[in-house]
Amino acid sequence: MPTSVHLPQDLLQAVDRKAKALRMSRNQFVVRALQREVESSEWSVGFFDRLTADAETDKVVEDMMMAVRKGRRSKPARQF
Repeated sequence: MPTSVHLPQDLLQAVDRKAKALRMSRNQFVVRALQREVESSEWSVGFFDRLTADAETDKVVEDMMMAVRKGRRSKPARQF
């Protein structure tokens, strides 16, 4: 069944490169990737919604991330 999906240009280019490397069409690659994801996904509906944290936990996580960034030695810290 024909379907339209709008992808960011950089993602579409990456899909095309990967499909070409695997010697398959873009359509074949996308269908296989989606099939694999649907079949292997173990996340239940609403799983990520249940992971919301309270303000105190958010603060602890932010403090931890700051400590990790400050402790990095091989590369500059990434900012999110």
